[in-house]
Amino acid sequence: MIIKSFVVGPIGVNCYVVSDADSGQGIIIDPGGNAEEILAYVRAEKIAVQAIINTHGHGDHIGANDAVRKATGAPLLLHAADQYMLTDARANLSAFMGYQALSGPPDRLLAEGDEIAFEGGSFRVVHTPGHSPGGICLIGEGVVFSGDTLFAESIGRGDFPGGSEIELVRSVREKLLPLPDETRVYPGHGPETTIGWERRYNPYLQG
Repeated sequence: MIIKSFVVGPIGVNCYVVSDADSGQGIIIDPGGNAEEILAYVRAEKIAVQAIINTHGHGDHIGANDAVRKATGAPLLLHAADQYMLTDARANLSAFMGYQALSGPPDRLLAEGDEIAFEGGSFRVVHTPGHSPGGICLIGEGVVFSGDTLFAESIGRGDFPGGSEIELVRSVREKLLPLPDETRVYPGHGPETTIGWERRYNPYLQG
């Protein structure tokens, strides 16, 4: 599995292109901006994009949805609880961040336990509310894409509309901390980490 990351958009979101070298198939996670940069890589590596996934509906994670979907023909996937954010700049908070990020509606609504598969890779959807009502993480073999649920030695904000820090910490404890220590964590912002490191050193998860 090949994981290529891009820091995109005005707030520095981590967008990931995950692909299989043998089949050439892959997925795109959180295309928050810089569509041409993402698409240039997809074209250069001849990746057949099978799905575009938003880990949640906030504006910094959805800004390039439409451009990437149009160019690749891949379906857009999002948890049902966040779908209302895509078409409302106030609901997705971009209106309060000095720009407007909008997206067409998702092609498929995700729920706890769903599988997103392509030839050479598979991810299980876990619902991790707290940062947003429909926040999700994607768990694969030895990796988790954590969106704005879990960061290196931090967690996402729980003070946005529909959020709750108590619920967010519960999501991390119940859905992510049971993973093996060596599981690599690819967050929505900042550097990657591991579950073991966060178990030991994340101040939000102590006590």
